[in-house]
Amino acid sequence: MKGDQKLSCTFAKNDFMTNNDIRQLEPQAVWQKFADLNEVPRASKKEERVIAFMKAFGENLNLETFVDEVGNVIIRKPATSGLENRQMVVLQSHLDMVHQKNNATQFDFDTEGIKMKVEGDWVKAEGTTLGADNGLGVATIMALLESTTIPHPALEALFTIDEETGMTGAMGLKGGVLKGDILLNLDTEEDDEIGVGCAGGVDITASRTYQEEAVATGKTGFKLTVNGLQGGHSGMDIIKGLGNANKFMNRFLLDGFENYGLQIAEINGGGLRNAIPRESVAVFCIDEIHTEAFKADIAEFTETLKEEYKTLEPNLKVTLEEAPLPEKVMNLGVQEGLLKALQAAWNGVYRMSPDIEGLVETSNNVARVVVKDGEIEVLCLTRSSVESSRTDLANTIRSVFELIGCEVELSGEYPGWKPNMDSPILKVLVEKYKKITNEEPHVAACHAGLECGILGQNYPDMDMISFGPTIRGAHSPDERASISSVQKFWHFVQEILKDIPVKQ
Repeated sequence: MKGDQKLSCTFAKNDFMTNNDIRQLEPQAVWQKFADLNEVPRASKKEERVIAFMKAFGENLNLETFVDEVGNVIIRKPATSGLENRQMVVLQSHLDMVHQKNNATQFDFDTEGIKMKVEGDWVKAEGTTLGADNGLGVATIMALLESTTIPHPALEALFTIDEETGMTGAMGLKGGVLKGDILLNLDTEEDDEIGVGCAGGVDITASRTYQEEAVATGKTGFKLTVNGLQGGHSGMDIIKGLGNANKFMNRFLLDGFENYGLQIAEINGGGLRNAIPRESVAVFCIDEIHTEAFKADIAEFTETLKEEYKTLEPNLKVTLEEAPLPEKVMNLGVQEGLLKALQAAWNGVYRMSPDIEGLVETSNNVARVVVKDGEIEVLCLTRSSVESSRTDLANTIRSVFELIGCEVELSGEYPGWKPNMDSPILKVLVEKYKKITNEEPHVAACHAGLECGILGQNYPDMDMISFGPTIRGAHSPDERASISSVQKFWHFVQEILKDIPVKQ
């Protein structure tokens, strides 16, 4: 479309050959839209440009298009001939993406489009997140809206905002805006999985101020870096037991404090709440007389940690280097409390579901730790498919930090999505999947925050299901999407739309 090309040129200053290669992949209808989308910066809470992009896309197709009061974009397309008597389908995906990059990667998410490449069956990005979560869902919907040959019932495309950092788009969507009867959420990351439920979540923010002290004489400054971890989605990947850079760093700092009187000047660890922390950096000082013993201890502890995580984190890297002596450090009493609170703060799986085999029920991610200029901030995300269990773990973590004088705020709470195994659209998807693949799909709930639970509050009668193509390493620079899986997914979507139930 001419309008799409104009917008693409506005957002992408360079044309990368690898991105052109992506456009030639099958199905081209999906990959070309994905490439268009990836030229638009679209961080959570910074979606102005992608909202304008999507609004122009719908208007250029002469389809009913509007933006609601919180920024969600809704586009409606009439049914094709012969399918006018079918129930209206809401196709839903979120516009925002997680912005994460490797430390060595020079990239500005606010101005640059994602640089992509093909490696075997995978599409990846150059040192950044790819945006397949949930860009491939968005691109699939765009391809369906643009098509003039694919049979379908009446469609209502819902592109929500800010899914990754608060789900404020889904929360802000008012009842009565949508007209559809069935919602297909295209945000699941295993192509053999049909999602029927998900976890809810709550953000935990612990903060306090502290007195800084001047550094005494006879000290040596150090900088410690923990990196090379896999990271990943703090919901879907939490069951893997991957390393958390904030927890690793705390083990080093607590040991250094107890054995060498280490004094912290700064900590900068992790990033977004929904990403397992991959990197952490700390600046501190110790007495000069302990320098060599401390270095030896760090080296020995590093080898211990590498052995402990050799299977899960083979690329773990710990770097200790002498640094300029900081001017000020934390008060030792506050420092001891912080280190012990971080050691005690639960991270990882808290409880497995007793009802659904292999499903994480409740977990926590110690996502971000910042200590600088007299201020402490610790960010966590607690998830659970059981509200009482989520409350229990959130209160456990809240108590740990309140005991050291932190103000603790619980915010951004969103509900889970209760499975409905009698769902009519579930039956359609299961039968279609078996017919296409000759295999049984994996019908499951997931330990991630899908928007279905939130949308269901204002649309309780809407029949909902979630599925999508295979994506690995979401929320990390290792994010990648399977090319063959996208082909399978595209065929699956088209077959589903042919067999939507008749209106009641």
